[in-house]
Amino acid sequence: MIDNCADDWRIAMTWQRIAQISIELLICAIHPIPGEYYFLWTTKLANKGGDFGSKWVPYDVTLSLPMFFRLYLICRVMLLHSKLFTDASSRSIGALNRINFNTRFVLKTLMTICPGTVLLVFMVSLWIIASWTLRQCERFHDEEHANLLNAMWLIAITFLSVGFGDIVPNTYCGRGIAVSTGIMGAGCTALLVAVVSRKLELTRAEKHVHNFMMDTQLTKRLKNAAANVLRETWLIYKHTRLVKRVNPGRVRTHQRKFLLAIYALRKVKMDQRKLMDNANTITDMAKTQNTVYEIVSDMSTRQDALEERLVGLDDRLIGLEEKLTGLQAQLELLPEELTRCIAQHGERTEQRRHFLHPDTAVAMAPSGGGGGGVPTGNSPTMGISVSAHHPLANLSNSLPHSRSVPSAPSTASLHPWPASTILPPVSSRTPHLVPETGRHHNLAHSTVATTTTSQSATRLTSQSGMGGLGNSQGSDTSPHS
Repeated sequence: MIDNCADDWRIAMTWQRIAQISIELLICAIHPIPGEYYFLWTTKLANKGGDFGSKWVPYDVTLSLPMFFRLYLICRVMLLHSKLFTDASSRSIGALNRINFNTRFVLKTLMTICPGTVLLVFMVSLWIIASWTLRQCERFHDEEHANLLNAMWLIAITFLSVGFGDIVPNTYCGRGIAVSTGIMGAGCTALLVAVVSRKLELTRAEKHVHNFMMDTQLTKRLKNAAANVLRETWLIYKHTRLVKRVNPGRVRTHQRKFLLAIYALRKVKMDQRKLMDNANTITDMAKTQNTVYEIVSDMSTRQDALEERLVGLDDRLIGLEEKLTGLQAQLELLPEELTRCIAQHGERTEQRRHFLHPDTAVAMAPSGGGGGGVPTGNSPTMGISVSAHHPLANLSNSLPHSRSVPSAPSTASLHPWPASTILPPVSSRTPHLVPETGRHHNLAHSTVATTTTSQSATRLTSQSGMGGLGNSQGSDTSPHS
């Protein structure tokens, strides 16, 4: 009840346990009655010609025989005091493997560890107990059974299944004991044969040594048999082809020996094949065990590696799913980004166009008034516009560049300072200070600057010498220079 952790003992009770407890109580309750009580026992005497004999027998005889059923307590003691039962680790391993630690398991273990001792103790105990019970049953009707040695003789020849017949039991009680003794003797004989055969069996190391020795002997015999075959073959050839006169008797003798040598060679090969089969059986068991262990270990390792790969693949799929989610969000924002980038690009392009072509920007501005005319003398640019038919316009249009070049760039947009009458323009004096993007306009800038210088010189000359006529000619010839 304590092992079952039950508060009420009736919870763990079943019909099987109730029957076992009842039988144990009944066996333990049998004992001799105090006092002297007799009963009349009548039986047929086989030793006295089949006469019937009646004797007054005490009740203690019939009550002492069932008392031997208490010997089952020996098995319980063996179970409770066994190291397998008292060891907690052994019981845990047995519970994990679904093995019940009962009397049968303990007896199997003892038969494996010390089979000879167990059989010897069992046979001696059976011999003594059966002899005493047989004497109790027969001593009141036959004086021969009154001696314990005669009873032991009868039990021994019955146990060994010999049965000389010099002493026989008379009562049914004695005959039952004799039959039980014969059955137990047959079982013990079978167990004894099994134990002896196990003890006489070679171990694995001994089998390997034996197989090696036999293989060496068979190899020698095989060589001798093959040599005999070759020798007889040579003798047959010698006495048939290399002699002048053939002797048929000697030839037949050598042919007979040749045939016997072939039979001996085949027999040696057969014995060697059987030995190899036995050796392979012994070796294959160990190899198979090792191979199975290696296969199981390899499968376990591969399973662990596969689990790790699956876990890694799962993580990668999760990461890929997150990346796809982010990419989808970015794709949803892509139209807005494209629209914003296009708008910024248009604004930057417009700003660059206004910065590089201020005249065009002024002409396109709504405040420009009368189209793209020539700026007046009061214009702050202080420049001279070039007509569309001027060669500079064609030159500027023919130069390769990613940005459009204005057809008539103004002097103010290129050089914000006033043109000098003595020094050449800045672009011709310091070409490294001119921006990279406007370097292809150097030719046009130089031409415009030369025109401006010539105009200034003509104006000075006309003011000193010819007056307004020089001024008019300078203004007319400036575009053609």
